[in-house]
Amino acid sequence: MRLIRFLALAPVTFLATFSATLLISPVVDSRLVREIINPNSKLSEPPTATLVALAAAKPANLTAIERGIVAETNRARTNPAAYAAQIQKLRRYYKGKILELPGQTPILTKEGVKPVDETIRFLKSAKRLPSIGVSRGMSLAAKDHVKDQGPKGATGHYGSNKSDPSTRVNRYGSWQITMGENISYGPNTAQQVVMQLLIDDGVPDRGHRKNIFNPAYRISGVACGPHKTYRIMCVIDYAGGYKER
Repeated sequence: MRLIRFLALAPVTFLATFSATLLISPVVDSRLVREIINPNSKLSEPPTATLVALAAAKPANLTAIERGIVAETNRARTNPAAYAAQIQKLRRYYKGKILELPGQTPILTKEGVKPVDETIRFLKSAKRLPSIGVSRGMSLAAKDHVKDQGPKGATGHYGSNKSDPSTRVNRYGSWQITMGENISYGPNTAQQVVMQLLIDDGVPDRGHRKNIFNPAYRISGVACGPHKTYRIMCVIDYAGGYKER
């Protein structure tokens, strides 16, 4: 029986207050986890609706799967208890550490059903959060990373030119207050992408789930495309606000 394995990277989070920043860069399991934080300032409050609206001024041209990822993310954020019921349906397809979805190649997981149950408990107790918007500039930045990594079969948050998520997002505008990035390699439907990130199999701190449920995130950028090794990859960037260029 042929098995496939989805790749789960440690997500990245950036914190700043529109000014000079200090870089702190611990490494966990050889995967990048970074925080950028202004050492002289407290984290600002989440952006106002006006600031978020700046990002919505230029609508993003998303594909069906990219629009679906935004929709699935918002279903989870706005009604986590209901989304828990969707995760619950996955349980019956686990056989030990193998996930056998109908009509699909079996997936070899690292932890089996444990993070599934953990996700269900989390969602049942999580507070509802506002929907997250979509930015054209942030989506273009995510697309840059897909175009860079996909043909090479590369992985990780650094680009081939050493760019990081903050650098890429700032090519098309400027992110405000806080930002982070999730990357999914392998899942080929919007629901599978979001569920994989929520379950976060193999990521000890469940950082992808934390990104999705970070109340400071109000705007996002999404891009998916072919990947030489994992067939498809999706990059999701998040920010507290974003000013389009």
